[in-house]
Amino acid sequence: MLVSLSIRDVVLIERLDLSFTGGLSVFTGETGAGKSILLDSLGLALGARAESGLVRHGAAQASVTAEFDPPAVHPARRLLAEQDMDAADAPLVLRRVLTGDGRSRAYVNDQPVSIGLLRRIGDELVEIHGQFESHGLLDSATHIGVLDDFGGLAADRAAVAAAWEGWRAARAAREAAEAALSKARAEEESLRQMFGDLSDLDPKPGEDAALAQSRAVMMHGEKLLEAMNAAQAALTGRGEVEAALRTAQRALERVAERAEGKLDGVIAALDRAAVEAAEATGLLERASADIDLDPRHLEKVEERLFALRAAARRHGVAVDDLVALKERLGRQLAQLEGGGGDLARLAREEQTTRAAFVEKARALSKARRDAAQRLDRAVAGELPPLKLEKATFRTRVDGLDEAGWGAHGLDSVGFEVATNPGAPPGPLGKIASGGELSRFMLALKVVLAWISPIPTIVFDEVDSGIGGAVAAAVGDRLARLADGLQVLVVTHSPQVAARGAHHYRVAKRAAAGATVTGVESLPADDRREEIARMLSGETITDQARAAADALMAG
Repeated sequence: MLVSLSIRDVVLIERLDLSFTGGLSVFTGETGAGKSILLDSLGLALGARAESGLVRHGAAQASVTAEFDPPAVHPARRLLAEQDMDAADAPLVLRRVLTGDGRSRAYVNDQPVSIGLLRRIGDELVEIHGQFESHGLLDSATHIGVLDDFGGLAADRAAVAAAWEGWRAARAAREAAEAALSKARAEEESLRQMFGDLSDLDPKPGEDAALAQSRAVMMHGEKLLEAMNAAQAALTGRGEVEAALRTAQRALERVAERAEGKLDGVIAALDRAAVEAAEATGLLERASADIDLDPRHLEKVEERLFALRAAARRHGVAVDDLVALKERLGRQLAQLEGGGGDLARLAREEQTTRAAFVEKARALSKARRDAAQRLDRAVAGELPPLKLEKATFRTRVDGLDEAGWGAHGLDSVGFEVATNPGAPPGPLGKIASGGELSRFMLALKVVLAWISPIPTIVFDEVDSGIGGAVAAAVGDRLARLADGLQVLVVTHSPQVAARGAHHYRVAKRAAAGATVTGVESLPADDRREEIARMLSGETITDQARAAADALMAG
């Protein structure tokens, strides 16, 4: 809910700090006292359009700060989390600064944000209903979600959305396969030529590296062989190394027992050296035998290596990817030769997932129509006390053409009203007048209060053009609504003001040669006087005070 509102230099407000709690808060005051400035200021903090005329005359800039404390899982916090702004537990402080030239800056918890993000966050925190503007329920795009929430259909809608995603994925797979097959057929001759060339070439995994290594060895074969021969001569020439090591080993072994172990390490080292020398001689002999000095062999290796690399360049792949390319071309040709068997399988999968989606979506549509009837009956019960007894409210659930289907199902949902008997119903915002619209919204909000994630609702003169019992009914419904939500109401009706848990009076006063607007929170006695003023006018009578007492007690 809204915890506090701080306003600096907005129109007639020089400096104002207000604190709020839950329940119903009412704002009263003479016409022109500045109640609309409060709403304009709150709108600024919520991301509403800014105009330079809102900056107080003589001030360089205006600023409004609104602090909220929504639950940890509130949608506004999810929006911030999507922007990597951690606000899991802290209050949300929305601030807007407006300069005299009409430029503005927005902040959330002192971090700069775009006006668009500020507006999105504000829409999740506060819903404003006035005679000439409204948010939330007037947007027909929200109606389908509202109806689903009212009907307890969240799980059904999630199942439909999952089925829709399954169908969409199957359709995308079929379309991709169809496009690939169509392309393959158009390029069949080229594919067969490419596959034939690669089949003739018959590349092997790792062949490029192996050939390059063989070529390098062959190119330096003479130098390598010369060095190997020299090494072999050193090992096997005058006095073979291994034989010398073994002779030394045997000489020491004959006297080892009399050396008290001092020769054991030497004998072991000579043995290891003899073994290593023998192994080195053998390896050197094999390596020498492997040296190929035949130029014809080098020519064949180079011819194969260059053929592989030329093919890789021609197809725009690495040499090691030629094998995978050949296999892929083979699969494409197999599909062509098999008449698109995979395509037929994918088409069957698409039809199966489509049928599953339609089945779940039709069940959801039926549930929506049942929920719509319950919603219409509930709203109809709220209309007569609000002087809307001749009006009707209707929830339309219309089936869409397949092109309009989606994760939401098969339907469009819209709230419609008819304010006069016999008149055709139409969209809520286009049919109802300003005062009627606010009362329609009040009726809807009373019915839908338990499903709304928006913790704060503002009504601007919801009592316009009514009085007496109707105004009392409005006050009663506002109080009921405030049992679970924070409700702020700008009112001229004493019946509405009397139901407030918190009462604020808006008034203008002269200060330093200028007119400024102030707001004060009224204690019980001052509330009585303010409601009596609203009842009797400028001269407050004892009868007005008694009537105020009766309203406040009622």
